[in-house]
Amino acid sequence: MKSTDIRNVVFLGHSGVGKTTVGESMLFISKATDRLGQIADGNTVLDYDPEETKRHVSVQAAVAPCSWLNKKINIIDTPGYFDFVAEQLEGIRAADSAIIVVSGDSVSVGAEKAWDLVCSRKMPRMFFVNKLNEENSNFNKLYESMRETFGTSCVALQLPVFENRALVGMVDTVKMIGYKVGKDGTFIEDAIPASVKETAELVHKDLEEAVAESDEELMMKYFEGEEFTEDEMVNGLKKAIIECTCAPVLVGAANENTGVKKLLDFIVEYLPDPTEVPAITGTDKNGNAVEIKADAAGAPVAFVFKTIVDPFVGRLSIFKVCSGTVKPDNSLYNANKETDERVSQIFTLRGKKQQQVTELVAGDIGAVSKLSVTQTNDTLGSKQNPVMLPAIEYPEAQIVQAITPKTRGDEDKLNSSLGRLAEEDPTFHFGQNPDTGEATVSGMGEMHIDIIMSKLKTRYGVGVDISDPKIAYRETIRSKVSAEGLHKKQSGGAGQYGKVVIEFEPGEKDELEFCENVFGGAVPKQFFPSVEKGLQESVKKGVLAGYPVVRLKATLVDGKYHPVDSKEVAFVSAAKLAFQDGVRRAKPVLLEPVVTANIYVPDRYMGDVIGDMNKRRGRILGMNPVGNGIQEIVAEAPMAEMTRYAIDLRAITQARGSFHTEFARYEDVPEMIAQKIIEEAKKNAAESED
Repeated sequence: MKSTDIRNVVFLGHSGVGKTTVGESMLFISKATDRLGQIADGNTVLDYDPEETKRHVSVQAAVAPCSWLNKKINIIDTPGYFDFVAEQLEGIRAADSAIIVVSGDSVSVGAEKAWDLVCSRKMPRMFFVNKLNEENSNFNKLYESMRETFGTSCVALQLPVFENRALVGMVDTVKMIGYKVGKDGTFIEDAIPASVKETAELVHKDLEEAVAESDEELMMKYFEGEEFTEDEMVNGLKKAIIECTCAPVLVGAANENTGVKKLLDFIVEYLPDPTEVPAITGTDKNGNAVEIKADAAGAPVAFVFKTIVDPFVGRLSIFKVCSGTVKPDNSLYNANKETDERVSQIFTLRGKKQQQVTELVAGDIGAVSKLSVTQTNDTLGSKQNPVMLPAIEYPEAQIVQAITPKTRGDEDKLNSSLGRLAEEDPTFHFGQNPDTGEATVSGMGEMHIDIIMSKLKTRYGVGVDISDPKIAYRETIRSKVSAEGLHKKQSGGAGQYGKVVIEFEPGEKDELEFCENVFGGAVPKQFFPSVEKGLQESVKKGVLAGYPVVRLKATLVDGKYHPVDSKEVAFVSAAKLAFQDGVRRAKPVLLEPVVTANIYVPDRYMGDVIGDMNKRRGRILGMNPVGNGIQEIVAEAPMAEMTRYAIDLRAITQARGSFHTEFARYEDVPEMIAQKIIEEAKKNAAESED
């Protein structure tokens, strides 16, 4: 196979618009499958993960090739749910063009986000308007909305024809040919109905303008009023698509196979092959820029864009050949890990099915199993001329949850299983909070975490409980006091005696500041470390709610000792007693962590987002326009009020908003709130003692 015979297309769009159904119809019509997979029946090729069949929603990117007009089309189906943006980014990285699927009733948020993703990468794109056979579809209204939202580059290459609200035909506005829908969903050539002829002619003029802008000679011809030939229209349109100046719109109803054959034709005729898109710029071993072109005769370079970890089969690395030809029974050099990897067999994937192949040329997509160190974002190639391609940039996690195994003793098994799941999903992270000691997991949203935990149970047999993480509160003091601590113990033999007088006052550092200012040997120097040890142990658990004490300065000023009974342990205990007494009288207060939040939202949601932030005890520090109708809101808010902010922001902005936070500092907790936290801490302490 030649690189020019390959088309790599990624399906993007909102959840529920029918991306997987379009892909299944393409596989069926091209005879890649012998039955039409149905999501409701759980028998689709592209949604094969147990979580997908159970939930009837895509949760991971899936690859499936089909053959059409002697060309190979690699279909990359991605989830529409926003928690799985990593899968979309991986699919985009492997594809050369994007098909944004929209349903016939409205422009969804998912379509808007998909458009932003492909535009930021200057990726050729088109639209497929699906579900036009449903009652609530309204193509005219939708098309108008699409042109308003995505601009005039969005042009209908097909116009649907309806009778009594039923989809009965289509008009090809490029070649100005009418079609009617046949029994099997295919389009049969027919006259252009009078009801859409005027609209079709207007759209044809829009297409002529798009074609004219793709070439100077065609522009001159357009201004002189000459008609374009059919070849000029096709070639000019293809050039406009590759240059991202035209985003064609096709129509259909994939659940009835309507319009899908025309979509396959369009992909082959108009969408770019791997040699027609810009070269990828990587770096060589010296850090110099190097261009990687889709040339089957070049040195092999393959980029691993996705990893699947199966508890039985092991790691499966899915890659795109960016240059050269990859063959089995060879070694490839992992430039990221600086090690050789043995490739015994290579496969193409059709959902979960693997087909062994003898080679993969530049531009093709395949998989290899059981590589020892290779992970997502690694580049495989020649050891003589190693190249690293730019990594996929993933968004930071939006929600953090505490995790505990349901069964004691499962901690090690839990950590190893989470590690395997994190290999698959770069937006999923796990670890331990150093402040609270809690094990935590983080991801893009509630559904993301829920599916990870479900996989943890079904794949690895580890049941867990999930909860909001503990907040790392702190305690400090606001006044200066002097406190005495006396430890005296007599038990028949050698006794214990130690007395200290310590001044406690607010400090400048988070760590305990210990000083001594003792005169006349009231406390011998050899006991100073014991006093400090007692204080260091004491600051781990404050007097209000048991949280660590910060910004505390303690100065040893006086004390007493006994020449026989004074021991280190006595002065450790005396210091602890002084701490308890002194800190209680030094106006102790509870501190809470405050974060700085940078929130990005469309203009129209500014008021709602600011109002919500005020309810969270937040402070707005500033607002900055960042372009394309997006505003950045800079705010500060207590961390306790932000644990579920990702969920709330998504609801407020219809998933159009995003944010990230950074720790800023600790501040006093308002008295009423502090009292609730203290009472809750005492209650938990009492329950743990029971």
